[in-house]
Amino acid sequence: SFSHPWGITVYSDDDILITERGGNLFKVNLRSGSKLKIKNLPEVFNIRQGGLLDVLVDQMSATEKKVYICYSSKVSNGSSTSLLVGELRGNELIKKKVLFRANNVSTSSVHFGCRLAILGSEIFMSIGDRGNRYEAQDMKSHAGSIIRINKGNGSSKNLNSVNSWSPELFTKGHRNPQGMAVNTITNDIWVNEHGPKGGDEINIIKLGKNYGWPIVTLGEEYWGGKIGQGLTTLEGFEDPIWYWVPSIAPSGMTFYNKSMFPEFKGNLLVSSLKFKSIYLVELKDGLPFREKILFKNKFGRIRDIEQLKDGSILIISDEKEGALYKIYR
Repeated sequence: SFSHPWGITVYSDDDILITERGGNLFKVNLRSGSKLKIKNLPEVFNIRQGGLLDVLVDQMSATEKKVYICYSSKVSNGSSTSLLVGELRGNELIKKKVLFRANNVSTSSVHFGCRLAILGSEIFMSIGDRGNRYEAQDMKSHAGSIIRINKGNGSSKNLNSVNSWSPELFTKGHRNPQGMAVNTITNDIWVNEHGPKGGDEINIIKLGKNYGWPIVTLGEEYWGGKIGQGLTTLEGFEDPIWYWVPSIAPSGMTFYNKSMFPEFKGNLLVSSLKFKSIYLVELKDGLPFREKILFKNKFGRIRDIEQLKDGSILIISDEKEGALYKIYR
């Protein structure tokens, strides 16, 4: 079992990597079930939602792999959503380099975002609003954003010339985005995020666009009552392509493109923490049009989801005694 596992990624045909929010990274062999604890990890700010969060492997060549880790790091005056790259040698993370630290430093222990995706030579990382909603509309702050940087050296110059934002800012106006998946058919990145009470969203992110939080939202305050002026759509802001009212608390997400489950193929699988299930979001002409709820209450709070080469599906449950599950036929 794992204590609050958060991120899962495929390392090789037989091995995967799993993070524990408390600061551990394990290499798990899917054949033997063995767990190798990785040493030399970054120190994390492990309070409430903070800690060692997402992990992503980039297969550079047949012999070279890079491991990217998104985590909340301790900095003076609080903590920051941060990105580190390294390589695995045996049970150790080597050649470590911090590629990015968000500038929205806060003492808050919520809304770190911290999901990762790679497209070409660039890596994308989500950053939440850290509970300070108005900062999601501050174009000098990394709060409530998806950032994009060069996956090798962390540089961002020449990447964003569409507006006056910082060059690493790809999109703004997000609340707490914790799911990210590359649509390999269109090469778009899809992101899901937690709304407040209602208003969880799926968005296709486009450079320089603003997704509205907290000016535009389909959610309401936790105690009821509208947020701001209660606007659910507004010119100049992007509407979600799919949303949930009430909230499902979406987290991990993957486009299923294998054959083991033909009924899932070409559609999106989204893990739900709140309803302890997987949502199959079916696509038509490239956009969501209906959903089905799978495996309700079988696995606990599903934090992340991944598919293997053979088409089987891996999920992790974010519980004090969480676990890794494999779904196959």
